[in-house]
Parts: sequence; structure tokens; C-alpha cells
Amino acid sequence: MLGICRGRRKFLAALLTLLCIPAITWLYLFAGSFEDGKPVSLSPPESQPHSPRYTASSQRERESLEVRVREVEEENRALRRQLSLAQGRAPAHRRGNHSRTYSMEEGTGDSESLRAGIVAGNSSECGQQPVVEKCETIHVAIVCAGYNASRDVVTLVKSVLFHRRNPLHLHLIADSIAEQILAMLFRTWMVPAVRVDFYNADELKSEVSWIPNKHYSGIYGLMKLVLTKTLPANLERVIVLDTDITFATDIAELWAVFHKFKGQQVLGLVENQSDWYLGNLWKNHRPWPALGRGYNTGVILLLLDKLRKMKWEQMWRLTAERELMGMLSTSLADQDIFNAVIKQNPFLVYQLPCFWNVQLSDHTRSEQCYRDVSDLKVIHWNSPKKLRVKNKHVEFFRNLYLTFLEYDGNLLRRELFGCPSEADVNSENLQKQLSELDEDDLCYEFRRERFTVHRTHLYFLHYEYEPASDNTDVTLVAQLSMDRLQMLEAICKHWEGPISLALYLSDAEAQQFLRYAQGSEVLMSRHNVAYHIVYKEGQFYPVNLLRNVAMKHVGTPYMFLSDIDFLPMYGLYEYLRKSVIQLDLANTKKAMIVPAFETLRYRLSFPKSKAELLSMLDMGTLFTFRYHVWTKGHAPTNFAKWRTATTPYRVEWEADFEPYVVVRRDCPEYDRRFVGFGWNKVAHIMELDAQEYEFIVLPNAYMIHMPHAPSFDITKFRSNKQYRICLKTLKEEFQQDMSRRYGFAALKYLTAENNS
Repeated sequence: MLGICRGRRKFLAALLTLLCIPAITWLYLFAGSFEDGKPVSLSPPESQPHSPRYTASSQRERESLEVRVREVEEENRALRRQLSLAQGRAPAHRRGNHSRTYSMEEGTGDSESLRAGIVAGNSSECGQQPVVEKCETIHVAIVCAGYNASRDVVTLVKSVLFHRRNPLHLHLIADSIAEQILAMLFRTWMVPAVRVDFYNADELKSEVSWIPNKHYSGIYGLMKLVLTKTLPANLERVIVLDTDITFATDIAELWAVFHKFKGQQVLGLVENQSDWYLGNLWKNHRPWPALGRGYNTGVILLLLDKLRKMKWEQMWRLTAERELMGMLSTSLADQDIFNAVIKQNPFLVYQLPCFWNVQLSDHTRSEQCYRDVSDLKVIHWNSPKKLRVKNKHVEFFRNLYLTFLEYDGNLLRRELFGCPSEADVNSENLQKQLSELDEDDLCYEFRRERFTVHRTHLYFLHYEYEPASDNTDVTLVAQLSMDRLQMLEAICKHWEGPISLALYLSDAEAQQFLRYAQGSEVLMSRHNVAYHIVYKEGQFYPVNLLRNVAMKHVGTPYMFLSDIDFLPMYGLYEYLRKSVIQLDLANTKKAMIVPAFETLRYRLSFPKSKAELLSMLDMGTLFTFRYHVWTKGHAPTNFAKWRTATTPYRVEWEADFEPYVVVRRDCPEYDRRFVGFGWNKVAHIMELDAQEYEFIVLPNAYMIHMPHAPSFDITKFRSNKQYRICLKTLKEEFQQDMSRRYGFAALKYLTAENNS
């Protein structure tokens, strides 16, 4: 710190010298030009040949003064060169240990300037005046619609969070799909000092639907035009970003550029780096009017308060109406209209240095925006080709993007020290629950898992399904991790109805899954499969949390609660829908049991009928599920009776019973205290029995468990004594909770457990 201040004192001293020497010199010359109170002319001698005061001595004196002036000017030039070198060697961004502010020196706004330096000041007395306060909230607006855009928003937000040092307020203009996805994501992400507000994009459609748009963004690509009406009236300024943006620096640096706006400048934009608006891309190419190369609207700085005073709404509407008379439609959505307005009113725009929007589209001038990695600020994948775009340094840009794409979002839950956060009820409740746990308890990690909030991304892929109108529709519910991914295609071939899946993955694994799914013809042909990503956190597999996530987002009246390693019989979907009507599930508390079998063969000729299954059972190709290791789990199904049954039959609950059932969507959730292996389904079936569900076995339904390597959790259960002790403790606590909730009727569970 002391060294920096000394350096700056030297800098100031040199600057004062630079300014003072010419002033003193010219003052001396000016004073010397007076003799007897009268001015003496400094014109050349030949201009005054007949002056009475013109003598040889005065001429010599004047010549010596002129020499001295030239010497001083030469010294000044040398000083300027030294100062220039000193500034060039200065670091681009200094941050002191006790820095409380950011001070940014951005580009000039000159259309010929493609690069500009950034100087971040120190908070000491020798620092610059602050521009962005440490705890100043930065407002960001993003228009987002649909499943794919929701994924893109996450990557954008990760890149912003990675670099940010200020509180953020995200204003998301979203359709109902994106709002559902992102609301859950941010609620479970729980990032400190980040506030998220949603604005209904569907309600804004009428504002822009009259504008024909050929761009792939559709109607949502026009909604940035109405932000002055959409965003709160007291919001003065906002950074507007496209979803295909990646930040490579602190967004506070961009926010600081607002302080450079002058006069009537209300829009901060980067010049378009393609030749689109020059109109020379092909024969008869006729773009919308633009100032020079035009401006790209992937990154916009909006001074909302001034725009409202200028009647921005009226301005852009009149311009659009006039231009559409000749152009008929927009080609680049809102960008065309922004440029047409700027063409008529160039004073509105402050041109940002182009490193604030390096546009990675084919045939652009983007390479002129940077000379080094440190120059990059914002990368914009504005080509429809996205990561496949042509650019000399595309591999570097792609790797930077993939870094944030696969970055563990849990690591971004960083506190901003010294900045007060808004009270978050969910976070406070979580901290209270965790504080009540005993960290010295040997089962502490098990108990803690029950309260862990896992970041959740709903509908990771496109989902489109309308339940059958007869109210008999059934959704298959399951959960899985990366090592069971290969089961997805087989299940889709066996079950044609809707599926709700919760996948427990890391951020990197989620991208592997995405590539796997997009490369599968079977999975891509199915739009009725909902994939919900629950991101990894902690040491246990949260099996019941995953089941609950998949259950909560079922859109049909009934659910088939299965596991990912079971293949349902062909035609089971239609059979269950008929059974729903037959057993009047809509008006009774029933759980329909689908009998479970297993094979030890990885390659199985799947039985196409009950008769074929019974034959394979007799030959030893198939077995009743877990008959050789955990008979009690499915023994109450009464397989002997099932062999000859032709009508549904009722069975009674017994200890450790864990069948796979079809129930109404309003059935109780799974108990989250059970993680990993052991008692996760048993506890749920016990809860159904306590709520007086009838267990009905279906005579012509079956499912078969496919072999796989033992899971990590079952290995821990078998090898770790403390794991088994904690599981036993959790079972006892669950039974006590059941007794408190269901009273005398729940005593049978304690008795049954003691007798088993």
C-alpha cells in the first residue's frame, strides 16, 4: 500500500512539473515583454525595422529567451514520454486488502476505438474517487423463455457470480415454463446477496405481437423494447443481457460505465461486428437502417429514468411502424428497431468498447476487440451455430464457456463480506434446524442430510405432454444417478406413457447426460419424459428426496412408483389405466401392487405375457425379487396366489414390506431422513398403511429387475458398522414419529418390528 502511494506521489509531482514549468516560463516571457510598463512585441526583428527601442542588445536577449523556451518544451516532451511509460507499466486492476469501492476507467465511446484500459482504484486516501460502491446493487435484466433458454441462463449467471463482488438483483422476463424452472433453481441455489424477480413475458406479448419477426428468437426477441414499461418505475438503470452471454470479468466494471454517459446518452451499446447492416452480404441484401455498422443488442446499458422522460415507448413504436411499411418484418428482432431509432437519434447512444460484447459469429471483426486473454470482458455466442462458430480462437472461447457450463454451482454460494443481505426465511430456518443438531452425534451426517437443500433444475430437457382427458393417466416415477443412465432407453421402449425422473448429478455430469440424451433417437423422440436434475451435495445419495422431486412434478392423476433398474412389462401403461377405473382409485384409498421379479442375466428375452413369465420362473431364468437376500421385502405380495389369480386381490401390510405401487398423486411423500441404502421404501409403505390405504395386487401386471453392479451405498451399508447403527437409530425415531402422528393404530409397527 505504502509503495503504491509513493508511486502515485511521484506521478503527481511529475504531473505538477509538467503543468507548472510552461506556465512559469510563459509568465516570465510575458513579464519580460514589458518595458516601462509598455508591452514589447515578440514579432521577428524584420517586422519592426524602424522601432526606436529596437537595439542589438534586446535582439540578443530575445534570442536567448527563445532558446530557453525550446529547451523547456523539449523537457516537457520528455516528461510526457516518461509518464506515458509509467502508466503503461501500471497494473490494469489493483484491489487493496481493505478496498471498499471499485473505480473503473472504461472506453472512450469513440467509434474508432476498439480497445480501452481499465484502472480500478484503491480505497486509500491516494485512490481515485469511487464509481461503484462495494455494496451497491447491480441490476441485470434477462429475457428468457422455454426449456433451452433456461439452461443458458444458468451458465450466464454462473459466469457473473464467479467474478462478481457486488449484490445482484436479477430481473427475469420469463414465460411460465422458464419461471417455474428458474424460480425453483434460485430458491434451492440459495446464493447470498442475489435477489430474483420475475415478470410475466406472456402478458407482454400483446405489446410486440404486431411486429413480424423472422429471427429464431420469435416474439420473445422483441421484449427488450418494452423494458421501460415492464421493470419497476423506481429502477433507474439496468444492464440487459442475452442468454448466450459469458462474462470474463466482474460485472461491476460494466455497471461503472453508466457514469461515463453524458448529455442525452441513454443507451450503451457495442458496435455490430458483422457486415449485416452494411448491406453487402449478398445480392439484394436489404437490412434495416442503421448508423454505420449498426449496434448489437446482446449487451445493453439502459438509463431507464431518462428513457421514460424521452417517451421511449412512443419513439420506438413510431420508428417501427414507419420502417415496417417498407421492410415488412424484422430480421434481427429488437436489434433492428433499436438501430433504426439510433439512426434517427444518434445522440442517444454511448458506444461501448467492443470487448464488452465480443460477437462470435461467422465473418465478424471480433478478433480486433482483443490482443490478449486479459482484454476479454464479455463473450457473445450470437451465431445460430453457437459453439460451432468459426473463429481463430474459438477453442479458447469454447473452453471458457464449458468451464462455467460444468462449474459446480454450489461453490458460488459465497458470502459478500461487509454487505448486509436481505433476510431469507428459508436460509434462516435452515440455519436454525442445523444449529439444533449435535455435531458430536455419530449419526450427525445422516441427520444433517435431511435438511440439506439441493440445487434443483426442473425440466432440464424439453417436456410436452397433456394428460388424457378421461382422468386415468399414469406417470412412471423413478430416480437415478449417472451409473444407471443406460436404463433410460430400455424403459422408454417398455413404457409409452409419461415419465418423471429425478437425476442426481454433478454439473459436469448433467452436461454429459445432456449430450447422451441429445444423441439418442429414442430419448429425443419422447417429449413426455421429464428430467429433473438434483445437483450433488454431501456424502449420501438422497434417494427419498429424489423420489419426492419426481413425484411433485407429476402432471397426471396417478403415479407408478418404480425404480430405474426395473423394466415394466410391455403394455403395462394401458393395463394400469384400465385398472384405475376397475378399482375406482379416484374415490378410494388404494395402492395397486405391481409384482416384482428379477433376472441375473444381463441379456434377457423379455417375457411378453404372464404365461411366458411363469414358464421362465419355473425354468430358473427369473426369480421373485430378492427372494434369496431379502424375502420379507416382497413376501406379502403372495406370489403363489398370483400365479393363478385372474382378479385383483387384497394383501395385508407386514413388517419390511416394500412393494412397487400405483397410487393417486396426492399420496404422502417419502421420508427424507432415509438416505443411501436401507428402509427408504419400507418407511413409505408403512406411512401408506397408517393412512389406511388398501394394498391390492394386480393379477396380470409384472416388472423385472435388471442386473447391475452393487451401488456405492449398499457397499457402505455392508462394510460400515456405524452406517448400520445409524440406520437402526433412524428407524426407531421414525417409528416413534409414527406413533405420535397416528396414535394407537401405529403401535402395530413397533410390535411387528420387534417380532420380525
